Amino acid sequence: MSTVEPIRFHENSRRVVSNPALRANIRSAMDFLVNKRATQFPDPIAFEELRTFGEQIRKYSLSNLPSLLVQLELNLTRNGIHVHWAETPEEACRLIVDITKQAGGELVVKGKSMVSEEVELNHALEAAGIDALESDMGEYIVQLAGEKPSHIIMPAIHKTKEEIARLLAEKVPGVDYTDSVDELIQIGRRVLRDKFRDTKVGLSGVNIAVAETGTLCLVENEGNGRMCTTVPNVHIAITGIEKVVEKLSHVPPLLTLLTRSATGQAATTYFNWISGPRGASELDGPKEVHLVLLDNGRSAAYADKRLRSTLQCIRCGACMNHCPVYSRIGGHSYGTTYPGPIGKIISPHLMGLEATADLVTASSLCGACGEVCPVKIPIPDLLIELRQQSQGNASEPHLSGYGSGRSLVQVMAYNLWAWLYAKPAIYRVFSLFATRLRMLTPKNQGAWTSSRAPLRPAALSLHERMKSHGREVD
Repeated sequence: MSTVEPIRFHENSRRVVSNPALRANIRSAMDFLVNKRATQFPDPIAFEELRTFGEQIRKYSLSNLPSLLVQLELNLTRNGIHVHWAETPEEACRLIVDITKQAGGELVVKGKSMVSEEVELNHALEAAGIDALESDMGEYIVQLAGEKPSHIIMPAIHKTKEEIARLLAEKVPGVDYTDSVDELIQIGRRVLRDKFRDTKVGLSGVNIAVAETGTLCLVENEGNGRMCTTVPNVHIAITGIEKVVEKLSHVPPLLTLLTRSATGQAATTYFNWISGPRGASELDGPKEVHLVLLDNGRSAAYADKRLRSTLQCIRCGACMNHCPVYSRIGGHSYGTTYPGPIGKIISPHLMGLEATADLVTASSLCGACGEVCPVKIPIPDLLIELRQQSQGNASEPHLSGYGSGRSLVQVMAYNLWAWLYAKPAIYRVFSLFATRLRMLTPKNQGAWTSSRAPLRPAALSLHERMKSHGREVD
């Protein structure tokens, strides 16, 4: 699989910006999603009321997260679901590999799960001699291409149908080139149908986990999620610990916000309620159900009240669709599992600020992401806080890599400026030389001049200009 890294963000983004066809494809897709979402929220007042309700549900859930997780485990266990806790990606992968081997599985057919992408599950399964097959059409396409998803809702949104047609013709035996969307979908279905029937283990993500009933809720449009969770004898679900809510009554408002914000649908095609394995009198469903609850930095985000609202996210992707940065550089430029605005605030918790320092500054702070977020995550405010931590200016740092975004040259420059500015006489001498020797200003000023004109001192300092107008400045 070809991968990119967040520490190469500037290089990654320049590569996309220099590709007009890819830029146009990404922008067209984002405009389509923005327009579809707008049709679902025609009344701004009603939308704001629903957003506020969704925000309250998520804040309430997070404020009671420890007790809700205990309640969730108790009720899941009572329902016959095995609950496993994983602090790290490695631990999560090890658990899933062990469960798969115990079931005698040589293949895991996967429904869409961003958390499985987060822990690099496919690589762990492959290392253990177990095949993994993505059953979501978008995920299947990027798996064939050896890529990672570029969007959390539509993984292959960066590809044209012609690119997909060539990919399937090249990678799938017996398939001829066709750029008919319907035929391409049918090709994917034919490939997957036998795999669903033959595999012993299916894996899925979880959109919402309900503590009071021990219910796992899964949203999807293709039916592959339902196949993964009902046909194999063993179903493994994996999710982050923040996805829990207290009551079933909390699900419908979040579901309404999720589907309309994500794909512009009033309701998703499939909504799965999973409350246990197959009963004695039931004809279908898995014989075993396992849930892996992943931490991977989420507890640290929970502990920091300034950053806790990061965990409110319901993974709709609306912030990406409306982001002027994402719509120009796409998801792969970020080099993270979760790209776009939400990725900028989540990834530092998962990977540390050392690897993601450039991401927190990759924003104009226009506020579009915060305005469209269905659960009112204050993304611009969180980015500012993360920037302060990256520069070592926060009062109570919690993230690893605190201060890693600050370079020695930057520190020396600011210290020099502070010293000059604190000494008026020396500052005036400096201003005199800076204005008179302005033509010697270098044209190459690092990242600034990559897309802007070079900075150059004015011909006269402010003191000199004021003096020329007959006014003295102390």
